[in-house]
Amino acid sequence: MSRESLPWVEKYRPSSLDDVYGQGEIVSVLHKFIQENRLPHLLFYGPPGTGKTSTIVALAREIYGKNYSHMVLELNASDDRGIDVVRNQIKEFASTRQIFSRGFKLVILDEADAMTNAAQNALRRIIEKYTKNTRFCILANYSHKLTPALQSRCTRFRFQPLPEDAIKRRIANVLVHEHLRVSEDAVQALIKLSKGDMRRVLNVLQASKATLGDDESDEVSTDTIYECCGAARPADLRKILKSILEEDWNTAYYTLHKIRQEQGLALIDLIEGIMEILDQYELQHEQTRINLCMKLADLEYAISKGGDSKIQSSALIGVVKTCFENEVLEAQPA
Repeated sequence: MSRESLPWVEKYRPSSLDDVYGQGEIVSVLHKFIQENRLPHLLFYGPPGTGKTSTIVALAREIYGKNYSHMVLELNASDDRGIDVVRNQIKEFASTRQIFSRGFKLVILDEADAMTNAAQNALRRIIEKYTKNTRFCILANYSHKLTPALQSRCTRFRFQPLPEDAIKRRIANVLVHEHLRVSEDAVQALIKLSKGDMRRVLNVLQASKATLGDDESDEVSTDTIYECCGAARPADLRKILKSILEEDWNTAYYTLHKIRQEQGLALIDLIEGIMEILDQYELQHEQTRINLCMKLADLEYAISKGGDSKIQSSALIGVVKTCFENEVLEAQPA
């Protein structure tokens, strides 16, 4: 497959540690490990799209160069990584030495928090036994899903959601290579919606380019970004909230239902967006904000468990109306 036909997530994956954006401290520590030739077992954990896999692959390519395929065993969540794979495939790779290559081998276990406890316990023993000629790098979204014994054998690095300036620099780089024009407001919307996930940024940019015509003068707008993300526009959220607070229940439900139908929005995304707007409201009583957060959290939980969207839509209107009516009542003198 040619490089031009690759998805942008793969096309713009960092090829060296210096190309990894937004994780400067981690990269500098890894550079020292390489220089001193003292690489420990590693545990990378953090949210998706923050560069965990890219960093370890770039590190391995710097260490091994053209011998990468012989010296690295990479297992992903798509592979069966039960206790049999640990005992057979990983053990066989870790226990054998390369005849023509010096140094240690590297085993990369991506999405390791999906491994069973039995497999993690078997892996713990293999890590101890073959440390002389093999290093392990464990990648996970949630470190608490790994056994404490496995965590204690690794040097831990937490990957933070990427900061805004790192995402902006990466976007600018991609726009130049792809001859793509994006408005400043659209860039800000993309950064806000990505929540520090570079993978999501690149996927949305690629989808946005596909919506444009062949004319290179066309510009990606804020509306295009929201459509590609499937997220609620701030203007629509404010319209729904205004209707809930100022109009009767039937009108508010009609407005909510109409915008959801026209935009194809998920109710759980609406709740999240409305909560962000309500966070900016100045309330006289802190208890109102507490009640709003608790009741909207209950709604979100009910939706995640398969609650009916019509009932939850009605409940959303009821929650916001009730909390603000209580706010007004409490503000009135006795």
